[in-house]
Amino acid sequence: MLDVEKNDHVATVWIDNQAKRNALGVAFWRDMPGVMDDINADEDVRAVVIAGRGACFTAGIDVAFLAGQAGGMEPQPGLFKGLKGIHRLQQAITAVAECEKPTIAAIHSWCVGAGVDLITACDIRLAAADAKFSVRETRLGLAADVGTLQRLPRLIPAGHVAELAFTGKDIDAERACRIGLVNDVYPDVDGVLKAAHELAAEIAALSPGAVQGTKVVLKHAVDHTVEEGLEFVALWNSSQLPRKDMQEAMTAFLEKRPPKFTGS
Repeated sequence: MLDVEKNDHVATVWIDNQAKRNALGVAFWRDMPGVMDDINADEDVRAVVIAGRGACFTAGIDVAFLAGQAGGMEPQPGLFKGLKGIHRLQQAITAVAECEKPTIAAIHSWCVGAGVDLITACDIRLAAADAKFSVRETRLGLAADVGTLQRLPRLIPAGHVAELAFTGKDIDAERACRIGLVNDVYPDVDGVLKAAHELAAEIAALSPGAVQGTKVVLKHAVDHTVEEGLEFVALWNSSQLPRKDMQEAMTAFLEKRPPKFTGS
């Protein structure tokens, strides 16, 4: 269900369950933490794009799986049931949020329920004009429990969060962009995929230590005061000063040439 392609320091994680409109079933929840672990461990990967193959980004959680009827892919007994089961689902999305490399969601057509959990765990979100978003869980008799209610309030204003979470309504890409859920909107799926990979390549061309360090500092800033954040970044940067990439950046600037970063 998860297919990873790597090219020029960019890993693309494809959701590929096209027969079910990329519904997120057992394989997704089981495998995503391992996929993210592999990406973190791969020093050649500097940025990540998450996208869906076929007709849409994802139609959300596989309802058959949610009902305990996952076709030929039955989970182990008790694996996805009860409190421990919810924690396992949360772990799959948290693995994306904790990815050490910058993550970009490229969204087209439907992004429903657990799809919103997934994109809110990404650093950057881009959408095609046909994208539709829905925090659908209340329509299934649930409160969203895999990350949306925790991460969405950090991305968009509280009134919009409440409206979307309470009603389960669909919103289009234009509104998603207007309220800050996505950065930009592109004409079609090809356009958003192209833009996502171009942005990932732009990030990957920079010093991976500097970019990943910036992600660590930004994450720290969320739950700390300005003063604590300043001390943290001072300590962080003081440990980075001997890096060869920093010396390369300075030398390239003086020599008026593009830098060649190695991650060292």
